[in-house]
Amino acid sequence: MQTNPSTLPLLEELLMARGPGGQEQEVRDICLRELEPHCDQTWVDPAGNVIGLIKGTRADTKANQPIRIMAHLDEIAMLVKRIEPDGTLRVVALGGANPINFGVCPVDILGDRDFIPGVLSFGSMHSTGETHQGADVLSGIVNWGDVHIITRYSSEQLEAHGVRPGTRVVLSQHWRRPFRVGDAIAAHFLDDRAPMVATLQTATLLGQRRKELLDDVYLVFTTQEEESNAGALYAASHLPGDATVAVEVGPVVAEYATRLGVDPIINTGDKNGCYHRRIVDQLYQAGRRSGLTPQFALLADFASDASAIMSSGVSAQGACIAIPTENTHGYELIVEGSIEACAATLLEFLLNRAKG
Repeated sequence: MQTNPSTLPLLEELLMARGPGGQEQEVRDICLRELEPHCDQTWVDPAGNVIGLIKGTRADTKANQPIRIMAHLDEIAMLVKRIEPDGTLRVVALGGANPINFGVCPVDILGDRDFIPGVLSFGSMHSTGETHQGADVLSGIVNWGDVHIITRYSSEQLEAHGVRPGTRVVLSQHWRRPFRVGDAIAAHFLDDRAPMVATLQTATLLGQRRKELLDDVYLVFTTQEEESNAGALYAASHLPGDATVAVEVGPVVAEYATRLGVDPIINTGDKNGCYHRRIVDQLYQAGRRSGLTPQFALLADFASDASAIMSSGVSAQGACIAIPTENTHGYELIVEGSIEACAATLLEFLLNRAKG
């Protein structure tokens, strides 16, 4: 499927924006800007979710079947656990991150008043088993207890900059720019920036064909998906409709028989349970009508906003469509055209779900 000329500039802008869970304002601002021209209403709810509403044309409002399409704003990151007297930071994971996901790398420490540069470190490689951390690093088993962040600031200086326990630490913008690999794009945080672009493209396409849309569509960009699904749970509790579709990245691994390409992954279930059979089938048929060959997959070690709210009983029906992605939660890679293929499938699904 052909790449939209606007895809890569928008994707890069979103990748460069820092968005750890609970502190996604840079990403939120871009999202609102892109949604507003195509929606009847846009707003940020009290949880911090960005919401765009495109109204359907169904005359009988009682027959209206609103649906929520969810992509998430946040990225995996770190939280400051404590500040050592010499200004070294000890950190823990925010979301599903392990030290190996980042490696030793530059970071941005998001103080209350400004950004502080730092370096995530596993310590020296030239050590022996006498050093506990060194033994872990040399064995290849690095835990968060082995990790520290070098700041070259004193603890007093860090306090003056608003760095404290709970401060977010993210991969530096120095390492966020995407990298081309043949017909593919690689970067940290394609989860969930690529699905965000697909969802924003869906909004653009729906805006152009709104006369064909029967039911209301709520495009929801959720906060804190990576650690608790808190934004999705709040949105599903306060927005109309019984159905939710999550837009995600999908792991490309042999055990799921998934392949890297433009064809979207239609998730049939994950660790939270099975998705709604009818919506799963509708998404698959929408992909086929779009000239694609969607991939069914049971992603056992996976979860999404849709499965979280289904398993909690907040949403009656849920499904998940995913962009095939190598190295999920690491240095991720997708092929060109996969974002557009996901958007085309979503458009076809939304325009025709009432007929299915």
